[in-house]
Amino acid sequence: MDAATAAQLFVHIRIPMGTVIGLGMARLLLGFAGFIQHPGRAKLYPVHLLWGASLFLMLVHFWWWEFALIHKTDWNYLTFMFLIAYCTALFLLSVLLFPDDVKEYGGYEEFFLARRAWFFGLFALTIVFDIFDSALKGPGYLAAFDLEYTIQAPLGIAFCAVGILTRNRFYHYAIAILQLLYQLSWVARLFYASA
Repeated sequence: MDAATAAQLFVHIRIPMGTVIGLGMARLLLGFAGFIQHPGRAKLYPVHLLWGASLFLMLVHFWWWEFALIHKTDWNYLTFMFLIAYCTALFLLSVLLFPDDVKEYGGYEEFFLARRAWFFGLFALTIVFDIFDSALKGPGYLAAFDLEYTIQAPLGIAFCAVGILTRNRFYHYAIAILQLLYQLSWVARLFYASA
């Protein structure tokens, strides 16, 4: 496939990807707006808020980094379905943070702790997806993050495994803060790189 055709196909592929990522961002933004509109409706949980902020940055970063796929020239349906699955996992994380209703749980803390296996299972899946997604962008792209992936991916999956197993509130605070700081480090790196 020539470069011009591949670039046109990439624009076509970005439409459903953008739709799913946009739905995830909308879910997060509507959830945060709901706290402003109805502050007493459900008991807030700081860990939940930290994960919401972190996931919002993850969605922004995902969309930013996916532009590197414009150089890909060997598109196929399997690659397209993989990218949609990755977007869907990110969207489902947004839904798990901002469900339709938490009344039966008494607030976001109990909901989060009750659904932590789903949340951390999906989060671990996104870590694996991210490695394959980076590989799709070419060996040079993956090599640029080689050392970081070597440390971050297994550590992230291990943190998720512990998150699934424990209800320890200190652990959940610590991992949410670490994840948000990691996402903020990417914001700083991207600003530094564009300056």
